[in-house]
Amino acid sequence: MLNSEVMELTVPAGGASLVSRKMNVMGITTKFNLILIGVLGLGFAVFSAMTHRALYDNAYREVVAQAGLMMDSSMALRSYTEREIRPLLKPQLTVAFPPQIVPAYAATQSFMQLRKNNPEYSYKEASTNPTNPRDRALDWEADIIRMFRNKPDLEEFSGMRDTPGGQALYLARPIRVTDEGCLACHGLPSAAPATMIERYGNDNGFGWEMGKVVGAQIVSVPADVPIAKAQSISQLLMVMLAAICGVIILLANVLLRVFVTRPIQRMSQTANEVSQGNMEVPEFETNGKDELSVLAKSFNRMRRSLDKAMAMLDSERS
Repeated sequence: MLNSEVMELTVPAGGASLVSRKMNVMGITTKFNLILIGVLGLGFAVFSAMTHRALYDNAYREVVAQAGLMMDSSMALRSYTEREIRPLLKPQLTVAFPPQIVPAYAATQSFMQLRKNNPEYSYKEASTNPTNPRDRALDWEADIIRMFRNKPDLEEFSGMRDTPGGQALYLARPIRVTDEGCLACHGLPSAAPATMIERYGNDNGFGWEMGKVVGAQIVSVPADVPIAKAQSISQLLMVMLAAICGVIILLANVLLRVFVTRPIQRMSQTANEVSQGNMEVPEFETNGKDELSVLAKSFNRMRRSLDKAMAMLDSERS
């Protein structure tokens, strides 16, 4: 420290000491930026981790809610078919069995229309004892149906499952026999319309009972859908957050330069002039009460004391 002070006294103005001081001022700015970037980077990482999980959960709920709306639409069409369409087509059962009389058929055809705008969704009315073999439950679907049978109060269930194409999200609701009209076709084979037996046979789709769970509505969608939704929103938020961090760093550097580094540079330059014997340099203007203002006042007092000391020394010599 002593060597540096001596060097400042002996090196001419504008020499190596001024370069050294500029390097020190730049060092303060650099250190400040490193600390600020580190703090903002840590906050950015924490915010990213928290929002990603929250956004994924929200996207998951959104996809499940949309699947639920699709199921509600299918159930509404089933009810409409039972109340409005079946009475109109019932007289034709003696001639041929129209599939439009089956509520499940109407619900499935309706969902196929919905898929035109939502191709990633799939729908199935799975049953362990279906009339149409197309509706026979797979192993994992049969497990869901058994769960609904074992838990009569459970009205909805969602989860994830592994598929050859990756994970899939599904929403399932039980199908219960709530209309006596269903037993006309699914009770005893002897009571079913002959045209139905002729079309589907008498081995499947019979023995249903009122109030019993006979199947499940299942809507499936690839897990990539909620993940893609979450990532899309997350990327937008990250870009916005990065832009905000950039603005904060820029403003912080501007304020640092105006209120810290520039006053320090002026003090350093004045101290350099005084150390070289130039006592005509004006004092600092100090209007505030912050640390730099206190430092400037202290420097002014020190300089006045130095002036007095130099004046006393000159008077003694003379």
